[in-house]
Amino acid sequence: MNERMTSMILVAMLLAGTILSVTMAMEASDLGSQTAPNEELVIFCGAGFTGAMSEIAELYENSSNSQVRFNFDGLPALRVQIEEGAYADLLISPDQRYMDPLVDAGFIGEDTVEAFASNKVAVVLPVDNPANITTIRNLATPGTKIVMGIEELPIGDYALQVLDLMAKDPEYGPAFKEAVLANVVSLETRVTGIVSKVAMGEADAGFAFMSDVTPQMRGKIRKISIPEGYNIRGNCSAAVLSQSDNSEAAEAFIDLLISNDAQAILDEYGFISLEGWEENAALPAGDRAAAID
Repeated sequence: MNERMTSMILVAMLLAGTILSVTMAMEASDLGSQTAPNEELVIFCGAGFTGAMSEIAELYENSSNSQVRFNFDGLPALRVQIEEGAYADLLISPDQRYMDPLVDAGFIGEDTVEAFASNKVAVVLPVDNPANITTIRNLATPGTKIVMGIEELPIGDYALQVLDLMAKDPEYGPAFKEAVLANVVSLETRVTGIVSKVAMGEADAGFAFMSDVTPQMRGKIRKISIPEGYNIRGNCSAAVLSQSDNSEAAEAFIDLLISNDAQAILDEYGFISLEGWEENAALPAGDRAAAID
């Protein structure tokens, strides 16, 4: 092999190596851009919102560069987690009053709190209704198995307020409240626990929010309304945590909550959308939540 041919082969090899190196670098760069993690929005959310918020999160992820990670639990548990240092960008609560202690302690910026829907209390029953409950009066029948939330849970507090209002009316009286509470067989820390036990037939009835009869549960449980004048309204609210490193994304999620698309989802899940507030404005709002420590 002559010297000129040897030189040509060496040049070709060098060029091939350079091209390979550049190609590998470009591929690595493309791979890095494809696998670069999107911004993550961490939301602490009342368990009763699970279905609706999961759908709303899909809307959010499809229109942003953020992914949503939820922590669904009872509000008392979520509050403790936040107070003990757990990270979250956003808190979604069945009622603003349950945020007040976190606002007072500086965990939430008061100016970020936004109401986006409301809710009412209902009595939920197994679909086959073995106890033959047709009105709320039947809850006082001895032997009826009832599940409620603990008092620190919004639905537990609101159920007690409903019974307090009925106890003050001579048509029902204190004896009615006492008889209903005597039939309580379980106090749950999450509203989903109430609904699940009723659906599985472990209880004859339970106090839940209207929205807890979700599209997925409509073939398993039914509901009866609280008589007019005794119900309690909860204003569902969202707020940005002071610790958030992603506050703009959190505010964008709140903006989405009050949009027409999100309101339609909330309505489908039984929440009272912002448009329906006027007709429910006369209902008393829960008034004891702020006092729960």
